Amino acid sequence: MSFALFLLILLVVTGVVWALEAAWLRRSRSALAKQPWWVEYSVSFFPVILIVFLLRSFLVEPFKIPSSSMVPTLLVGDFILVNKFTYGIRLPVANKKVMELGSPRRGDVMVFRYPEDPSLDYIKRVVGLPGDRIEYRNKRLFINGTQVPVRQIDDYLSKERMQFSRRYLETLNGVEHEILLEEDAPAFVAPSRAFPHAGNCNYNMNGLACTVPPGHYFAMGDNRDNSSDSRVWGFVPDENIVGKAFFIWLNLNELGRFGSFK
Repeated sequence: MSFALFLLILLVVTGVVWALEAAWLRRSRSALAKQPWWVEYSVSFFPVILIVFLLRSFLVEPFKIPSSSMVPTLLVGDFILVNKFTYGIRLPVANKKVMELGSPRRGDVMVFRYPEDPSLDYIKRVVGLPGDRIEYRNKRLFINGTQVPVRQIDDYLSKERMQFSRRYLETLNGVEHEILLEEDAPAFVAPSRAFPHAGNCNYNMNGLACTVPPGHYFAMGDNRDNSSDSRVWGFVPDENIVGKAFFIWLNLNELGRFGSFK
Protein backbone atom coordinates (compact mmCIF):
# COMPACT_ATOMS: atom_id res chain seq x y z
CA MET A 1 0.00 0.00 0.00
CA SER A 2 1.37 3.41 -0.97
CA PHE A 3 1.81 6.05 1.71
CA ALA A 4 -0.61 8.36 -0.12
CA LEU A 5 -3.34 5.71 0.00
CA PHE A 6 -2.62 4.95 3.66
CA LEU A 7 -2.85 8.67 4.48
CA LEU A 8 -6.16 8.96 2.61
CA ILE A 9 -7.65 6.00 4.50
CA LEU A 10 -6.46 7.46 7.80
CA LEU A 11 -7.98 10.81 6.87
CA VAL A 12 -11.35 9.27 6.00
CA VAL A 13 -11.51 7.15 9.18
CA THR A 14 -10.55 9.98 11.56
CA GLY A 15 -12.78 12.39 9.64
CA VAL A 16 -15.82 10.15 10.00
CA VAL A 17 -15.21 9.78 13.74
CA TRP A 18 -14.67 13.55 14.06
CA ALA A 19 -17.98 14.22 12.27
CA LEU A 20 -19.87 11.66 14.37
CA GLU A 21 -18.46 13.15 17.55
CA ALA A 22 -19.52 16.66 16.52
CA ALA A 23 -23.00 15.65 15.33
CA TRP A 24 -24.08 12.86 17.67
CA LEU A 25 -21.63 11.07 20.00
CA ARG A 26 -20.90 14.11 22.16
CA ARG A 27 -24.59 14.73 22.78
CA SER A 28 -25.31 11.11 23.65
CA ARG A 29 -22.77 11.05 26.52
CA SER A 30 -23.37 12.41 29.96
CA ALA A 31 -21.62 15.64 30.86
CA LEU A 32 -19.10 13.85 33.09
CA ALA A 33 -18.34 10.95 30.75
CA LYS A 34 -14.95 10.90 29.05
CA GLN A 35 -14.45 10.42 25.35
CA PRO A 36 -13.56 6.86 24.36
CA TRP A 37 -9.88 6.61 23.46
CA TRP A 38 -10.57 6.00 19.76
CA VAL A 39 -12.75 9.13 19.62
CA GLU A 40 -10.20 11.22 21.51
CA TYR A 41 -7.34 10.19 19.20
CA SER A 42 -9.41 10.65 16.04
CA VAL A 43 -10.64 14.10 17.04
CA SER A 44 -7.09 15.16 18.00
CA PHE A 45 -5.32 13.85 14.91
CA PHE A 46 -7.89 14.59 12.20
CA PRO A 47 -6.92 18.29 11.72
CA VAL A 48 -3.22 17.37 11.63
CA ILE A 49 -3.77 14.57 9.13
CA LEU A 50 -5.95 16.85 6.99
CA ILE A 51 -3.25 19.55 6.83
CA VAL A 52 -0.52 17.01 6.01
CA PHE A 53 -2.71 15.39 3.35
CA LEU A 54 -3.50 18.69 1.64
CA LEU A 55 0.10 19.93 1.75
CA ARG A 56 1.53 16.63 0.51
CA SER A 57 -1.11 16.15 -2.20
CA PHE A 58 -1.28 19.63 -3.71
CA LEU A 59 1.70 21.75 -2.59
CA VAL A 60 4.98 20.04 -1.66
CA GLU A 61 6.09 16.50 -0.89
CA PRO A 62 9.39 15.41 0.71
CA PHE A 63 11.58 12.74 -0.85
CA LYS A 64 14.91 11.16 0.01
CA ILE A 65 17.49 10.47 -2.71
CA PRO A 66 18.28 6.73 -2.60
CA SER A 67 20.87 6.36 -5.39
CA SER A 68 23.77 8.11 -7.10
CA SER A 69 22.12 8.48 -10.53
CA MET A 70 21.74 12.27 -10.10
CA VAL A 71 25.23 12.96 -8.72
CA PRO A 72 26.67 15.61 -8.59
CA THR A 73 23.39 17.57 -8.54
CA LEU A 74 21.79 15.38 -5.88
CA LEU A 75 23.68 13.09 -3.51
CA VAL A 76 22.62 9.91 -1.76
CA GLY A 77 20.94 10.97 1.48
CA ASP A 78 19.69 14.34 0.27
CA PHE A 79 16.18 15.13 1.49
CA ILE A 80 14.44 17.23 -1.14
CA LEU A 81 11.14 19.02 -1.62
CA VAL A 82 9.03 18.46 -4.73
CA ASN A 83 6.58 21.06 -6.05
CA LYS A 84 3.32 19.20 -6.68
CA PHE A 85 1.45 21.90 -8.63
CA THR A 86 4.07 23.15 -11.13
CA TYR A 87 2.85 20.66 -13.74
CA GLY A 88 -0.83 20.87 -12.84
CA ILE A 89 -3.19 19.85 -10.04
CA ARG A 90 -3.63 16.09 -9.75
CA LEU A 91 -6.04 14.02 -7.70
CA PRO A 92 -4.36 12.27 -4.76
CA VAL A 93 -3.72 8.52 -5.13
CA ALA A 94 -5.28 8.37 -8.63
CA ASN A 95 -2.71 10.95 -9.83
CA LYS A 96 -5.17 12.13 -12.49
CA LYS A 97 -4.61 15.70 -13.68
CA VAL A 98 -7.66 17.90 -13.15
CA MET A 99 -6.13 21.34 -13.80
CA GLU A 100 -3.39 22.24 -16.28
CA LEU A 101 -0.89 24.75 -14.85
CA GLY A 102 2.27 23.96 -16.78
CA SER A 103 4.37 21.27 -18.42
CA PRO A 104 7.88 19.91 -17.81
CA ARG A 105 10.66 21.80 -19.56
CA ARG A 106 14.05 20.59 -20.70
CA GLY A 107 16.43 20.75 -17.77
CA ASP A 108 13.79 20.26 -15.05
CA VAL A 109 14.62 17.72 -12.35
CA MET A 110 11.42 15.70 -12.16
CA VAL A 111 10.02 13.07 -9.81
CA PHE A 112 7.76 10.47 -11.41
CA ARG A 113 6.34 6.99 -10.95
CA TYR A 114 8.71 4.44 -12.46
CA PRO A 115 6.97 3.21 -15.64
CA GLU A 116 7.86 -0.44 -15.02
CA ASP A 117 6.69 -0.33 -11.38
CA PRO A 118 4.51 2.70 -10.51
CA SER A 119 4.85 1.94 -6.79
CA LEU A 120 8.42 3.29 -7.03
CA ASP A 121 9.35 6.96 -7.34
CA TYR A 122 12.24 7.92 -9.63
CA ILE A 123 14.00 11.25 -10.08
CA LYS A 124 15.78 12.27 -13.31
CA ARG A 125 16.39 15.32 -15.47
CA VAL A 126 14.02 16.00 -18.38
CA VAL A 127 15.97 16.18 -21.64
CA GLY A 128 13.28 15.38 -24.21
CA LEU A 129 9.77 16.77 -24.69
CA PRO A 130 6.92 15.26 -26.75
CA GLY A 131 7.94 15.22 -30.41
CA ASP A 132 11.68 15.74 -29.76
CA ARG A 133 14.27 13.65 -31.54
CA ILE A 134 16.78 12.60 -28.87
CA GLU A 135 20.13 11.16 -29.83
CA TYR A 136 22.86 10.03 -27.45
CA ARG A 137 25.93 9.32 -29.56
CA ASN A 138 29.35 8.57 -28.09
CA LYS A 139 28.18 10.11 -24.80
CA ARG A 140 27.08 13.35 -26.39
CA LEU A 141 23.46 14.48 -26.28
CA PHE A 142 21.70 15.82 -29.38
CA ILE A 143 18.19 17.31 -29.39
CA ASN A 144 16.46 17.69 -32.75
CA GLY A 145 19.79 17.39 -34.56
CA THR A 146 21.65 19.99 -32.46
CA GLN A 147 24.32 18.97 -29.98
CA VAL A 148 23.65 20.18 -26.44
CA PRO A 149 26.50 22.51 -25.35
CA VAL A 150 28.92 21.09 -22.77
CA ARG A 151 32.20 22.33 -21.35
CA GLN A 152 34.58 20.38 -19.17
CA ILE A 153 35.45 21.56 -15.65
CA ASP A 154 37.42 20.02 -12.77
CA ASP A 155 37.03 16.29 -12.23
CA TYR A 156 34.58 15.11 -9.58
CA LEU A 157 35.72 12.89 -6.70
CA SER A 158 33.07 10.45 -5.49
CA LYS A 159 33.41 10.01 -1.73
CA GLU A 160 31.42 6.78 -1.88
CA ARG A 161 33.38 5.11 -4.67
CA MET A 162 36.67 6.98 -4.09
CA GLN A 163 37.23 7.58 -7.78
CA PHE A 164 37.34 10.53 -10.13
CA SER A 165 34.87 11.15 -12.96
CA ARG A 166 34.99 13.66 -15.78
CA ARG A 167 32.72 16.58 -14.90
CA TYR A 168 31.02 18.83 -17.44
CA LEU A 169 28.63 21.76 -17.46
CA GLU A 170 25.73 20.99 -19.79
CA THR A 171 23.28 23.69 -20.92
CA LEU A 172 19.59 22.87 -21.30
CA ASN A 173 16.95 25.55 -21.77
CA GLY A 174 19.58 28.22 -21.17
CA VAL A 175 20.52 26.87 -17.72
CA GLU A 176 23.74 25.04 -16.85
CA HIS A 177 23.90 21.92 -14.72
CA GLU A 178 26.69 19.47 -13.95
CA ILE A 179 26.94 15.99 -15.43
CA LEU A 180 29.47 13.19 -14.93
CA LEU A 181 31.01 10.93 -17.57
CA GLU A 182 33.37 8.00 -17.12
CA GLU A 183 35.64 7.76 -20.13
CA ASP A 184 36.24 4.02 -19.72
CA ALA A 185 32.51 3.18 -19.64
CA PRO A 186 31.07 1.94 -22.95
CA ALA A 187 28.87 4.21 -25.08
CA PHE A 188 26.58 1.28 -25.91
CA VAL A 189 23.20 1.31 -24.14
CA ALA A 190 20.93 -1.73 -24.00
CA PRO A 191 17.19 -1.60 -23.17
CA SER A 192 16.17 -3.71 -20.19
CA ARG A 193 13.19 -5.16 -22.11
CA ALA A 194 10.58 -4.11 -24.62
CA PHE A 195 8.83 -0.97 -23.37
CA PRO A 196 5.84 1.04 -24.65
CA HIS A 197 6.74 2.90 -27.88
CA ALA A 198 10.02 1.00 -28.12
CA GLY A 199 9.63 1.22 -31.88
CA ASN A 200 10.44 4.95 -31.57
CA CYS A 201 14.03 4.07 -30.63
CA ASN A 202 17.01 2.73 -32.54
CA TYR A 203 20.02 1.32 -30.67
CA ASN A 204 23.57 0.86 -31.95
CA MET A 205 27.09 0.47 -30.58
CA ASN A 206 27.49 4.25 -30.29
CA GLY A 207 24.27 4.92 -28.38
CA LEU A 208 20.67 5.43 -29.42
CA ALA A 209 18.19 7.70 -31.15
CA CYS A 210 14.56 8.09 -30.00
CA THR A 211 11.57 10.16 -31.02
CA VAL A 212 9.55 11.08 -27.93
CA PRO A 213 5.87 10.14 -28.42
CA PRO A 214 3.01 12.54 -27.57
CA GLY A 215 2.24 12.78 -23.86
CA HIS A 216 5.67 11.38 -22.88
CA TYR A 217 9.09 12.65 -21.80
CA PHE A 218 12.69 11.45 -22.11
CA ALA A 219 14.58 11.62 -18.80
CA MET A 220 18.24 11.00 -17.96
CA GLY A 221 20.36 10.98 -14.83
CA ASP A 222 23.16 13.52 -14.44
CA ASN A 223 25.54 10.68 -13.55
CA ARG A 224 25.27 9.51 -17.15
CA ASP A 225 27.23 6.25 -16.95
CA ASN A 226 25.62 5.20 -13.65
CA SER A 227 21.95 5.84 -14.31
CA SER A 228 19.09 3.59 -15.35
CA ASP A 229 16.83 6.00 -17.22
CA SER A 230 14.86 6.50 -20.43
CA ARG A 231 17.77 5.05 -22.40
CA VAL A 232 17.11 1.74 -20.66
CA TRP A 233 13.40 1.53 -19.75
CA GLY A 234 11.78 4.03 -22.10
CA PHE A 235 9.65 7.15 -21.89
CA VAL A 236 7.92 8.74 -18.89
CA PRO A 237 4.13 9.07 -19.44
CA ASP A 238 2.56 12.35 -18.36
CA GLU A 239 0.21 10.49 -15.99
CA ASN A 240 3.25 9.21 -14.04
CA ILE A 241 4.54 12.67 -13.17
CA VAL A 242 4.67 13.58 -9.47
CA GLY A 243 6.27 17.02 -9.54
CA LYS A 244 9.37 19.17 -9.92
CA ALA A 245 12.24 18.91 -7.43
CA PHE A 246 13.45 22.32 -6.29
CA PHE A 247 15.05 22.36 -2.82
CA ILE A 248 17.39 20.36 -0.56
CA TRP A 249 16.26 20.75 3.03
CA LEU A 250 18.50 18.21 4.77
CA ASN A 251 21.45 15.88 4.39
CA LEU A 252 22.58 14.36 7.66
CA ASN A 253 26.02 13.61 6.26
CA GLU A 254 26.57 17.09 4.75
CA LEU A 255 24.63 19.75 6.61
CA GLY A 256 26.02 22.45 4.34
CA ARG A 257 23.92 21.19 1.42
CA PHE A 258 20.78 22.90 2.79
CA GLY A 259 19.23 24.95 0.01
CA SER A 260 22.02 24.11 -2.46
CA PHE A 261 19.65 22.93 -5.20
CA LYS A 262 16.83 24.78 -6.93
